[in-house]
Amino acid sequence: MPDYKLYCFGESGNAYKAALMLELCRLPWEPIWLDFFNGETRKPEYRETVNEMGEAPVLLHGDVKLSQSGVILDYLAEQTRKFGPKSDDERREIWRWILFDNHKLTANLATLRFLIQFAKTGETPVTEFLRTRSINTLKIVDAHLANSPFVIGKRATIADLSMCGYLYYGDELTVPLQQFVNVEKWLDRIKSMPGWKHPYDLMPRGR
Repeated sequence: MPDYKLYCFGESGNAYKAALMLELCRLPWEPIWLDFFNGETRKPEYRETVNEMGEAPVLLHGDVKLSQSGVILDYLAEQTRKFGPKSDDERREIWRWILFDNHKLTANLATLRFLIQFAKTGETPVTEFLRTRSINTLKIVDAHLANSPFVIGKRATIADLSMCGYLYYGDELTVPLQQFVNVEKWLDRIKSMPGWKHPYDLMPRGR
């Protein structure tokens, strides 16, 4: 029986962050598919027994149950001694970029993708706002990666795994990445790591 179980669904970039970490660390794990698009995470039984926040992913490891992708990544880094900090300075720098990702990169890209790809809203002032925010954030990341192969230096950390979470969904993003040369090279470096898989190859899809 796998040591780790992950409540997830293939369309979730946040769940992908955790799934990719599990896969890169070669940990025995299995996905527990969530029927997100039919409201499973919003049902009382899910909130009462799995995650009161009504969100995915959720990681199960023995008696440990964790939600929020950054917390899960941090836990797995501690468990495996992989992709984590090697000093207090690195720890702070990793969390600086994870928080930046959560508030700026993932927040805007994921919401934009959901509205266009799944809610089918079409282009609206809201999507225009989110796309502008996404592009401006990617410009920051691209400039940073001009001087560093990975987010905090020469090796990949959980900061990279957090920030790349939504960037392998291609045209679903509706933000072309070709203009961000350093971001594309960085994504290729992550993709070349042993164990890398596309989100739809790691987790069951809902649509």
